[in-house]
Amino acid sequence: MKKLISAKTAGNILLGIFAALILFHILILFNLLPSGIVWGGQAVNSAGSLRIMEVVSLVFTILFAVIVAAKIGYIKLGISTKILNILLWIIFAYLILNTLGNLASSSSTEKLIFTPLTIIAALLVFRLAKEK
Repeated sequence: MKKLISAKTAGNILLGIFAALILFHILILFNLLPSGIVWGGQAVNSAGSLRIMEVVSLVFTILFAVIVAAKIGYIKLGISTKILNILLWIIFAYLILNTLGNLASSSSTEKLIFTPLTIIAALLVFRLAKEK
């Protein structure tokens, strides 16, 4: 995979994906997108739960972006490359589980849009995690 895409390119694509997801979560939070397209369509009836879940998702997405930005050298966090790699493996596992959740979703938007997106993101994180 190292020959297919450089770590820097993988990181830049991930940052673009995470930026789009941050915007997406903000749009959901402000009711500018229908809530039925997230969380398997299960949070439609509970605005309070939806807000909590979306804020948590927003925080995690920002954290993931910060870790990726640190890995490719855009920011300094003061932690070792080894710790960054461990965090990337955790993000990879999260994205794989998220992909399974998207596949199980009753929302066609989650299945058709977010399943491929999380697979691509997982592969890009895998590429970064393998980089020394």
